[in-house]
Amino acid sequence: MARLYRDSYGIPHLRADSVLDLARAQGRVTVADRAWQLEWLRRRATGTTAEIVGGAGLSWDRFSRRMRTVTTAQRAFAACGPETQAFVTSYVDGVNEALADLDPATVPELAAAGLAPGEWEPWMPLATFLAQHLLFANIGGLLWKRLAGEVLGDDVRYLSSQDPTASGSNAWAAGGGRTASGLPLIGGDPHRIIEQPGVYQQVRLACDDPDDPFDVLGYSFVGVPGVQHFAHAGDVAWAITNACADYQDVVDDDGSDVVEQHRETIEVLDGEPVEIDVVETARGLVFEDGLAVRTSSWVLGDLGFDALLGLLRARSVDDVDRALDAWVEPVNNALIADRSSVRYRIAGRVPVRDATGSWTGWLTEPNRADVPADGHVVTANEWRGPESDAVGSVFAAPYRAARLHALLEGRADLTRDDYVAFHNDALLQTVPMLAALVPGAFDDFDGVMAADSAQAARYAAFRSALVRRLCEQPVFADLFDPPAAHRHEEVFSPWLNATYRLGLALPRLANEAVAGTRPFGVDLRALAQDALAEVDGGEVPATWGETHVTDPLHWFGLLVDRDFDALPRLPLSGDADCVRCCVSYPAISDACSRGSVARYVWDLADRTAGGWVVPVGAHGLPDDPHHHDQLPLWAAGELAPIVTDWDLLTEQ
Repeated sequence: MARLYRDSYGIPHLRADSVLDLARAQGRVTVADRAWQLEWLRRRATGTTAEIVGGAGLSWDRFSRRMRTVTTAQRAFAACGPETQAFVTSYVDGVNEALADLDPATVPELAAAGLAPGEWEPWMPLATFLAQHLLFANIGGLLWKRLAGEVLGDDVRYLSSQDPTASGSNAWAAGGGRTASGLPLIGGDPHRIIEQPGVYQQVRLACDDPDDPFDVLGYSFVGVPGVQHFAHAGDVAWAITNACADYQDVVDDDGSDVVEQHRETIEVLDGEPVEIDVVETARGLVFEDGLAVRTSSWVLGDLGFDALLGLLRARSVDDVDRALDAWVEPVNNALIADRSSVRYRIAGRVPVRDATGSWTGWLTEPNRADVPADGHVVTANEWRGPESDAVGSVFAAPYRAARLHALLEGRADLTRDDYVAFHNDALLQTVPMLAALVPGAFDDFDGVMAADSAQAARYAAFRSALVRRLCEQPVFADLFDPPAAHRHEEVFSPWLNATYRLGLALPRLANEAVAGTRPFGVDLRALAQDALAEVDGGEVPATWGETHVTDPLHWFGLLVDRDFDALPRLPLSGDADCVRCCVSYPAISDACSRGSVARYVWDLADRTAGGWVVPVGAHGLPDDPHHHDQLPLWAAGELAPIVTDWDLLTEQ
């Protein structure tokens, strides 16, 4: 037996007599709240989006099939223990039961596509999870590195190593000696594409089985049972960030040493079917002609779902730590806190390589570090020190991590409100670097990218004008029109966007210019003076929030050119390298479609003293009152309350 309750934001709180009943109920409520999203995720995993969007879906469908998403998920499901298999299967049973009762005409996207949602197989949650993370590591970044290296030679070192779509996050924790309550606090926010419906589902899962009791609230990936990355179980809480680990290797592949090969047919709406070869060689999975990739999940035939039940049942730091030993991919930094301790560790399988690049085993040291009661820990995708060299090679710029350390340093009375203020810190530390190119021009700008700031708007306009001029330099022409060998599937276009790449490189290039060097032979100071003259001689938005606005992406709507949501566009503070991560794209768009896809504060003294929020809402149907009722909170930098008293919830 299971019961469904909701809070004032429509967030589901589920209570059941057994863990399997709970999983089934989670599957059912996910259909109630996110029916279209489940179908879209199923089609992404199976490489069948072109059936409903036409040729616009072909690039993804080819990639997903060549990456063997379904086969990997089937192998990973088979590798799970019997209890995990039963848990995942019960969730799928709930999904299928609810889908059977669903009238597709009540879901706008299903009605527009003229289809009924497909049935889920027991392995489908693993497939949808994997599909959401195929590009989470660095395939696109490695392709960019190859292109930029060939075009620019040794000078490529001046370009930023950051990825425009590298999934980042903030997470931080303070020991009890640093908080007003005397118990630890965790805060943070994951950064991804801001989707509508959102990638995360806020949920509470409570099991009343006297032999297996737990009560956990947190964020679940839609289509996956349990809670995976961010949760509070009462006595223990945890959070993650992307560890920027190297668990995908891209290599040249001449098509020899074929291990397995077959042909598949992709059906295309209003078009001819497309046949593709799906090939595995001794070097890996051939994802494009001449290129193969090796991944941890394919090599191991595992994703780490045996961690799910251990996380739900966790009562201590050691319990969560032990559960995460099973995790495979993606590789994360994990922060864990219970009432008496805080710990950092890597979670996931990182390959060890020999001098030739061959995989010889797996990293055995997860870089565990216990944080003292009077200490704090920050992880923001940065290089953490020499121990990071065994994990990855490309990390995020240090700005967010450095700022969080500065905000935490010396504080001994930290509260939820302080953590909310940290979420909202909009100081952009790269401003002085670019401002140095035009001395005196921005002396009255404090570097805070506040939505109501006229100076932030002027600075952003200057930055975009400078990027445009940089992109026009002949030395970069082949980045915009690359040689044939560096033309890739459309799915990689965000990673190969030269305009955004050059925008990312600006702080490094500005420092070099101020120091007297001229990378690529470009006179950046002169370009900056021209950009400033353009801005000060033209029209600039009155405030940063006039153009820096919310812009969540509805993938199906984007591909079929239809607005299913009619969301308001609200002004935003922050920018890409701020703690308040609301990304803009200089010289492309100031609108924010990437950034914090959730924010949370987990208080170990009292769950209800914390808070959580998502960019849109709990429900996927546009006419539901909870479709985007959290959007104003998110845009304003506020949190929704956490309610745990069942008497204060509404039973449905």
